[in-house]
Amino acid sequence: MTHQEDAGVPRLDDQLCFALYAAQRAVTAAYRPLLDELGLTYPQYLVLLVLWERGETTVKELAGALRLDYGTVSPLLKRLAAAGLVHRERSEQDERAVLVACTERAQELRERAARIPGALLTTTGLGGAEVARLREELRELADRAGRAAAWHQV
Repeated sequence: MTHQEDAGVPRLDDQLCFALYAAQRAVTAAYRPLLDELGLTYPQYLVLLVLWERGETTVKELAGALRLDYGTVSPLLKRLAAAGLVHRERSEQDERAVLVACTERAQELRERAARIPGALLTTTGLGGAEVARLREELRELADRAGRAAAWHQV
């Protein structure tokens, strides 16, 4: 069968989902050596970014910020706590809520982690304006896809 003959068959390289998947894997791989220096995985880095930005927060708020479910965030927090980077405790105001905060050790990592975004720009050759445009387009895509997914669940 020639390419013309199978024109009705979806092609891998024509799929938006595959382009996003490949880009996500490549970006995560580019982060890996930078995060290895800090002793962090990419998901752990994302958790710490939220905590550095917001300070103490609930697990529910953290999961929402990361667009992850509780079952995914909980093991991440356990590993971060075991590494001495976060501490968790029940809220005194609402015993159902668990508060998460960075330890002093995690706060010390913050300064070292501050160089990661710039280092990634250098390694990818992307400029600030390109990154801003791409980030905005991806946010819009995520919002649209999220709405579509919610609509299909109705």
